Amino acid sequence: MISGMDEIDIEKINSKLTFNEKGLIPAVLQDINTGEVLMVAYMNQESLQKTLETGKACFWSRSREKLWLKGETSGNYQQVKEIRMDCDEDTLLVMVEPKGPACHTGNKSCFYRDLAGHKIKKDIFLKPLLFLRTLYEVIQARRENLPEDSYTAYLFNKGFDKIGKKIGEEAAEVIIAGKNEDKEEIIYESADLIYHLLVVLVFYDISLPELMEELESRHGVK
Repeated sequence: MISGMDEIDIEKINSKLTFNEKGLIPAVLQDINTGEVLMVAYMNQESLQKTLETGKACFWSRSREKLWLKGETSGNYQQVKEIRMDCDEDTLLVMVEPKGPACHTGNKSCFYRDLAGHKIKKDIFLKPLLFLRTLYEVIQARRENLPEDSYTAYLFNKGFDKIGKKIGEEAAEVIIAGKNEDKEEIIYESADLIYHLLVVLVFYDISLPELMEELESRHGVK
């Protein structure tokens, strides 16, 4: 289900939006999990309605002059989770969970080159943040399946007292490494601490977005 679209009144939605003289409105596709911009296309009222009804991104092809269900041929559907409009109500932001590359070249995003034509490397800031999400999901899976040989499952079986004790121990190790001015040891012990913090988040069903919202609120980020 698309967020905020429990009851679809397409006529009311269309009356709010500003379509151009050809009845089109630009739509920017963004990966809801990573924030990566995937592509830009156009929608008309019919393709927007189909998108809302099916939950899959559908556009109007200007070159073929027909509806274009993204992924219909390749299978790389773009599952729509939320649609936003800008302040002028003349551009849409379509937030999706990609079921494959958005670009016909096989790249995840159409924006994979710079102006010189060089392929863009993975964002050096985004990549570690994405791994935190991956690690969080791995910990979630350990909690659900509780494999016998898993240290993470062991922590969940022991409960918060054990998890809390480990957080205290790892925090102390970070402090000692800092006092020793040992950069490699600080990195190593910090990794242990972050892992155990993720375990306690999963233990109490606290999501990473909830944590980020708290951090953002402290810095006045809306």
